[in-house]
This record gives sequence, C-alpha cells and structure tokens, in this order.
Amino acid sequence: MSETDEDQADALFHALSDRTRRDIMRRVLAGEHSVSALAANYDMSFAAVQKHVAVLQKSGLLVKRRSGREQLATGDVEAVRAVSSMLAELEQVWRGRIARIDELIATQPQRKE
Repeated sequence: MSETDEDQADALFHALSDRTRRDIMRRVLAGEHSVSALAANYDMSFAAVQKHVAVLQKSGLLVKRRSGREQLATGDVEAVRAVSSMLAELEQVWRGRIARIDELIATQPQRKE
C-alpha cells in the first residue's frame, strides 16, 4: 500500500472507531438524512453531531449536499466496500499466518511424557 492509501485507511478506520459515527453511517446508508434530523437522534449538541458528520465526510464515507438551508448527508457505498475489502485483505494475511503456525505445530515431533 502506498502512503496515500495508508492515510486513507487511517481516516476510514478512525471515522468508524466511534459508536456514534457508526450509527450515523447506518442511518445515511439506509437513505439521505438532513444533518439536523440526524442530530435529533442523539443526546448531544447539533455542533457535536456536525463534527461527527465532518469526520465521516473527510474520510469519504459520507457525502453532503446542500438543499436550500439544509445539509443532506448520504453514505458512500463504494467507500464502505473499500473498508470491507481492506478488512478482507487483513483477514487473508492472518489466515495465512495461522495456517503456517498450524503447519509448524504439525511438523514438530511429539514429546513423550
């Protein structure tokens, strides 16, 4: 992975590391929501929800557009697929490591006790 790809991965996983942001993603992947409608779902200030939305937007997981006075947010399905792909790659690396450990264990002579 290039440095840019690594930076993008860091931004994606940072954005998804927060419970509120994951919940916002579930909502905006299901359909477009205004930021004010999103804010009504949480026991925090509108400004705090705006900051969460900004983190998701900066990571590329969420897209905002303006409609009159409202800011509308939609989840970016392709960005979510990219996260899924990254996780699948990591899973393959770990499965390979576990398989090699299993092979090493299987080739070790058994000790008699």
